[in-house]
Amino acid sequence: MATLARDVDVAVDPLDVSRAELYRDDLWQAPFARLRAESPVHYVEHSDYGPYWSVSNYKGIVEVESLPELYSSEAGGITIADFVAERDVQMPMFIARDRPVHTGQRRTVAPAFTPSEMTRMSGDIRSRTAAMLDSLPWNTRFDWVDTVAIELTTQMLAILFDFPWADRRKLTFWSDWAGDIELVKSEELRQQRLVHMFECGSYFKTLWDAKIDKEPTPDLISMMIHSDAMSHMDHNEFIGNLILLIVGGNDTTRNSMSALAYGLDKFPDARAKLEADPALIPNAVSEILRWQTPLAHMRRTATADTELMGQSIKAGDKLVLWYISANRDESVFGDDADAIQVDRANARRHLAFGHGIHRCVGARLAEMQIAILLEEMAKRRMRVNVLEEPTRVNACFVHGYRTLPVEISKY
Repeated sequence: MATLARDVDVAVDPLDVSRAELYRDDLWQAPFARLRAESPVHYVEHSDYGPYWSVSNYKGIVEVESLPELYSSEAGGITIADFVAERDVQMPMFIARDRPVHTGQRRTVAPAFTPSEMTRMSGDIRSRTAAMLDSLPWNTRFDWVDTVAIELTTQMLAILFDFPWADRRKLTFWSDWAGDIELVKSEELRQQRLVHMFECGSYFKTLWDAKIDKEPTPDLISMMIHSDAMSHMDHNEFIGNLILLIVGGNDTTRNSMSALAYGLDKFPDARAKLEADPALIPNAVSEILRWQTPLAHMRRTATADTELMGQSIKAGDKLVLWYISANRDESVFGDDADAIQVDRANARRHLAFGHGIHRCVGARLAEMQIAILLEEMAKRRMRVNVLEEPTRVNACFVHGYRTLPVEISKY
């Protein structure tokens, strides 16, 4: 099986950037810099996920993302891990579908993220963010990830799904299990993941049934029920699309909110500039998303023989698009791409939300949540001081934080 661990006799390829420990230990920058310089489209023959092509520079990723018929999301899925039919129940989701199915299903949920909806939700997001910040202890150690980042994003997900408020932490739990591609390396963990995904599906099926034949409401479940593209989904496709929206809504915002605390502490000159001029906040949001890149990669599968940046790609080949590397591409972002610069002129060119037809449908909402958090912190002159290095997610897909010990002070 492609997902079984590499043979112990095969030496570790130093340019196999799928190795989870690179992200757990924050050591991924150097191999990607070498790939961009020497081999931006690089073939890895042996990995824990089987053979794959690494696409690590900005230009190569944009080319692949601009040709969705040639480089399919549906043929092999969207992560480097192979969840194969004979071992895993398939849970289709629109990000892992090609046109025309992708178009119709994406169009169904897109109204939840329009500018008018952002305006409608902004007051509630601001009041909840303000209440959260006002509850924090000053000059006292606490975990920023759990207390702030997870709680704010989980509250937002509960509102988007009209999910029972008391059970909202279930959304975080399910998201963590759904997004952990390292589970494919263990049959026991694969089975545990399936159990949790079906628990998720069963819970949401109850919410779905309660909204059938009811008037439309501005939540995602109601939007699915009242759409031609998604109202007749089978149970597994329903679960798949829910998981997509949960993971997308949870991981992007949660890990960017953690990154703003960690990254601004790591780059005090950038923090001082932002504290002195809150008008930089919109650009700082883009810069933090670029610097963190909360989902490190997406995967595509070639549908025909082709050539990419001088390399011969065969039909069926797996291509892994390393957004995390493209967002540090020196040819686009300059020699200081590893640093946070809150006034970076082209920060909005980042690929943290992807590119092309699969660009994150909830990008505006994520940006607004992060911006409001920074704005409310600025109103309180709140500075986050990191007390020790975070514990990081041990995986090459979700690029994030498990814990981040901090204390807050005034500036």
